[in-house]
Amino acid sequence: MEEEEKAGPPNKDLYALLHISPEASDEEIRKAYRQWAQVYHPDKYQSPHMKDIATENFQRICEAYEILTDENKRQIYDIYGMEGLTSGLELGPKLNKADEIKAELERLRKRKEQEKISAHFRPSGTIVANMSLPHFLEGGGILRGMGMTSEVQSQISKSNTVGVGGNLAVTDNIGGGAASALFRHQFSSVSSVEFMASTGLRSLIGMQASRHLTLHSTATMGISMSLKDGSLNLSNSWTRQLSETVNGNIRLVLGPESSVAVGWQKKEEKRSVAGEVEFSTSSFGASAHYTHRFSSKSHGRIAGRVGSTMLELELGGGRKLSKFSTVRMLYSIGIQGIFWKFELRRGGQKLIIPILISRGLNPVFAAGAFIFPTSAYFLLKKFLVKPYYQRREKQKALENMQKTSALVREARAAAEKAQQLLQNVANRKRNRQSEIGGLVITKAIYGNQKDLKKKDELNETNDESSISIIDVTLPLNFLVNDSGQLKLHEGVKKSGIMGFCDPCPGEPKQLYVEYTYGGKTFEVVVDDYEELLIPRPLQ
Repeated sequence: MEEEEKAGPPNKDLYALLHISPEASDEEIRKAYRQWAQVYHPDKYQSPHMKDIATENFQRICEAYEILTDENKRQIYDIYGMEGLTSGLELGPKLNKADEIKAELERLRKRKEQEKISAHFRPSGTIVANMSLPHFLEGGGILRGMGMTSEVQSQISKSNTVGVGGNLAVTDNIGGGAASALFRHQFSSVSSVEFMASTGLRSLIGMQASRHLTLHSTATMGISMSLKDGSLNLSNSWTRQLSETVNGNIRLVLGPESSVAVGWQKKEEKRSVAGEVEFSTSSFGASAHYTHRFSSKSHGRIAGRVGSTMLELELGGGRKLSKFSTVRMLYSIGIQGIFWKFELRRGGQKLIIPILISRGLNPVFAAGAFIFPTSAYFLLKKFLVKPYYQRREKQKALENMQKTSALVREARAAAEKAQQLLQNVANRKRNRQSEIGGLVITKAIYGNQKDLKKKDELNETNDESSISIIDVTLPLNFLVNDSGQLKLHEGVKKSGIMGFCDPCPGEPKQLYVEYTYGGKTFEVVVDDYEELLIPRPLQ
């Protein structure tokens, strides 16, 4: 399955060109323009070659200034980029007057809001296919039953949401289903109410109200009535944020089957853990699970459940196939037998296939049922899956390089020309900072994340063009301000900075900076749109 490329923020090259924030005021734009105009004005250079380079870059500065100081053009650029200004997108070439452009832009904004509301049409569903290997070996079918649930929610206005759903379950020759509907109204940012009804196996009506009591706590209260026997269920739950990463909750249910449950969960960047203890009028149970994220794509999981009607241990892991798809395989052993469970999640859709391997708990069989698929997975990953993805990534990188090689050569040449004009000022700033023990950029390279790891090889070969990076030491020294600080703004793609270029279009990029400050040497790596501020105020 193709890996879906993660979309980054829209390009803000004109802001990078003037070295300003996307939120810069008109005065800040004018100030930046005057500073860059002093550097790139053609009249400052006597050599015809340098005058031509200055003219080319001065025109870029003037174009950026002209667009960003025009309210209408800046609005269009912020939404659509340069394409909106050069091709007009849907604004059209006949919209010459400012009020016409404003009216059309407002129409497009309203349409964007409608598209945003349409995006709130959220379908979700689960399909469970229960399989049994022992039943198959005994001469029966391998599929013992299926269950399906589906729900669609749509935000019909800013405060109101409606949803319809249903479920169907079949085991052997017995089956049934139900249909449900809900209406949710958001009174404010802290309170909401929800009405629901279902018919079929569980015919009931009910309502539920939620409210944020404080910044860190929420309470929910609900009531439902069965349409079959008229019984009432009352439910109350409280959730509180105990710390930055820990939440706790209490749930109380009063009705034919009363229960009380206490749970908590802790979620960090690399791991998450949760647990719950529940007591009811007829049973009790406890459950816990721990998930460890080995990388942004893979994770491992261990879970356990124990109680008056259950005893189960679950091991497994999963892998992210794309931005919206995840596959997971779990091994479960308990009093109900030994299971393999396969899960595929795509957006709000889930496919779950539990396979009963054995009804008994034979230790040898249990060990084999765990070791065999685990070994098969790691062997397939090492000798088949990983080499395949590596070959595919190399092929995609090669194809992309061939497609963009001419553009990259032109961009490198333009960056080198811009650096020539920055060289004298950059060297003066560097010497001045070096004399006072201030900020000196000793090495800075920008480009492909993987190629940045080969920076030591670059020093040996001194062939920057052979890999997708560019040396930007000189322009960063130029951008060090009089206070001895360097700031690259958040949300601005760094390839648009004067003296930079994009050496690998379509590939994720980072900036590596090595610098000295106060007689000490530091290193820092930032992502393409991440803010860079050195030295830090506390340094």
